[in-house]
Amino acid sequence: MASERILVVDDEPYVRTVIAAMLEKAHYHPVLASNGLEAIERLQNDSPYDLVLSDIMMTGMDGMTLLERLREMQPETPMVMVTAIHDVGVAISAIRKGAYDYLLKPFEKEQLLVTVRRALDHRRLAQQNSMYQSNLEQLIAARTDMLRQAVSDLERSYDITLEALGDALDLKDAETEGHSKRVTGYTVALARAMGLLANDIRTIARGAFLHDIGKMAIPDAILLKPGRLDVEEQVVMRDHCARGYQILCKIPYLREAAEIVYTHQEHFDGSGYPRGLRGEQIPLGARIFAVADTLDAITSDRPYRRANTFTAARNEIQRCAGTQFDPQVVDVYLSMPDRLWLDLRAEIGQHARFSPFSLSGTEAKV
Repeated sequence: MASERILVVDDEPYVRTVIAAMLEKAHYHPVLASNGLEAIERLQNDSPYDLVLSDIMMTGMDGMTLLERLREMQPETPMVMVTAIHDVGVAISAIRKGAYDYLLKPFEKEQLLVTVRRALDHRRLAQQNSMYQSNLEQLIAARTDMLRQAVSDLERSYDITLEALGDALDLKDAETEGHSKRVTGYTVALARAMGLLANDIRTIARGAFLHDIGKMAIPDAILLKPGRLDVEEQVVMRDHCARGYQILCKIPYLREAAEIVYTHQEHFDGSGYPRGLRGEQIPLGARIFAVADTLDAITSDRPYRRANTFTAARNEIQRCAGTQFDPQVVDVYLSMPDRLWLDLRAEIGQHARFSPFSLSGTEAKV
């Protein structure tokens, strides 16, 4: 095995020779430099040294300047200063600036070897700590990626379950078949255009998709009634917001989405239900959903009327800004071309297994 390489720097040939002989007998590999400039050249051109032994007082570049350069070039390489007795104060100053230790001239062989061993042990320990820290950081990064993937997989499993619930509701209420997916797609497109964060968009998407989940608790005689509902039936139907909230708020990861379900029929001017909230009392996700919901309602077929155009929907939404809808959300909607909604509707309609939650990621294009 190759022994540790030690750069010996001293402008006195005799001192260099003596130090080199002591190191060689201890199976180290000394490399000699006659001054600081020659040492710098060695450091630049040679492979890294395990240790530098340098005199302080030298012609040309002194040991203190060499120490500063070494700390810049190879900060992990320890340096031991060698000095005469009258330079003790300078040696202590060198230690404060990063030298590992110092030796006073003249010194015994054993003093030199003990100091060298300590310095090399210090370097090995520092390298081991660095490797341990690097390995630990890699391990933490790997575990973090695994955890992130596990969370992502779990969320996807949750979303698949939510899609099944939405599909079940669509099967029960054929009048609004596909409505949940379309309105979720429109809501996500609006939320993205408003610059919301991906996590917030995912929450809003879940609330939009499940907005009518409370209708599962509405009697079929009312839910599926072909004609207009009477006053008492309207009261029961309006209870679907609270019913939906009660279902979802018990599920921790849907707690925020439940607020959107609870408030999706509120109006910006306070004329909505179930609590008559107004303005920013209504969650932003619900205010965005309200525009998307009306957009889909106007442009979809119903048993009692044919679908209207996206231009008609745009005019109606603009007319209701400040009353039913948040004017800021309407402004964003009006800045978006009708072609976007047409393309999105077509994409959702063409793919039976289309997932509305795939639109809520940061990389989604809508």
